[in-house]
Amino acid sequence: MIRTAFLLSMLMMPVILTGCSSNRAGGYTFSQNYDDSIKTIAVPIFKNETLQRGLEIQLAESLNKQIKSRTPWTLTDTARADTSLIGVITNHTLGQLSRVPGTGLAQEQTISITVRFEWRDNRSGEILVARSGYTATSTFVPQRQVGERIEEGERKAIDELAQDMISDLRQSW
Repeated sequence: MIRTAFLLSMLMMPVILTGCSSNRAGGYTFSQNYDDSIKTIAVPIFKNETLQRGLEIQLAESLNKQIKSRTPWTLTDTARADTSLIGVITNHTLGQLSRVPGTGLAQEQTISITVRFEWRDNRSGEILVARSGYTATSTFVPQRQVGERIEEGERKAIDELAQDMISDLRQSW
C-alpha cells in the first residue's frame, strides 16, 4: 500500500511541478528570477516634484536596502554600473479615511506616493523596465491616543514602494 502511494506520487510529480509555472515550456524552476548578466546597479537619488522634502532621500535608502537584501546585484555609482534605476517622485497625497465623531478631526489618514521610473541598461542604452503612475499607499492614525506622525505613514508608503519596485525588476514571469 505504501509502495503504491509512493509510486503514484512520483508519477504525478511532473504534472504538479509544471502546473506551478507560468512558463509551460520551462516548468517549475529553483533558479533565480533575476537576469544573470546584470552584476551591478546604480540608484541615483530620484528627483522630487512634490512639496514634501526628503522623500527622495528616504526612497533611495529604502531602494538600496531592498536591493542589498533581495537581489544578487551590487550597488555602485552610475559610471561603473551595468544598469541604473532612475526616476521622479511625482505626487504626494494626504487623504482622510475617518473622522472622530464629536470633533470632526481626522481619525485615520492615508498617504499616497507616486513615482515614475526607468531601469536602464547602461551597456546598451536599452530600457529594461519603465513605469509611470506607480503608487503606494499607507495608512496612519494621527488621533491623540495613538499619535502616529505623518512621517510614519510616509515611511510605510516608501518602504512598500521600494519593495514593489524591486519586485518589478525581476525577469518576466
